[in-house]
Amino acid sequence: MTRGIRVGKERVRKLMQRHGIKASGKRKFVVTTDSKHNLPIASNLLECNFSPEAPNQVWTSDITYIATDEGWLYLTGVIGLFSRQVVGWSMRDNMQTNAVTDAMRMAWFRRRPEPALIFHSDHGSQYCSHEFQSELKRFEMKSSMSRKGNCWERQRTHRESVGSFEGWQTVRQKICDPARGHRRSH
Repeated sequence: MTRGIRVGKERVRKLMQRHGIKASGKRKFVVTTDSKHNLPIASNLLECNFSPEAPNQVWTSDITYIATDEGWLYLTGVIGLFSRQVVGWSMRDNMQTNAVTDAMRMAWFRRRPEPALIFHSDHGSQYCSHEFQSELKRFEMKSSMSRKGNCWERQRTHRESVGSFEGWQTVRQKICDPARGHRRSH
């Protein structure tokens, strides 16, 4: 009623239908961490030290999701905690182990870190998997995982990884470009 014209829901529905306009509803929440598994969980080597002294000492990783017209797209990110830069990433239509493994490999090949780099994540099944842990050992990285129930650390780790970096916002905007109809790029 901003212009003083009263309209009912039915009139709005008919007008929207006539002009091909659809309301976008709220998307369902997607759980990206399956921590109910029997896989081994690494110790927390990070211990809330989010400020390493040099590049390529600590990387953190997380998975986020993006709604598209074709379904969910899962984005795994690896961030160097010293530079706060994206060092590796992977996009998939699923959350299987190869997504986190590919992101970690990309980071390693781009940065070639010294042995003993700490790779910090949550204790989701992708990060705890034998396949991923074997790859960390092969690249001489140390696995570190957030403690269960430590909300402050979990929030900080997510924020330091894929949660708030401008680079991820740019990726999200390109994937979800309204002119392209929120489609996945294949």
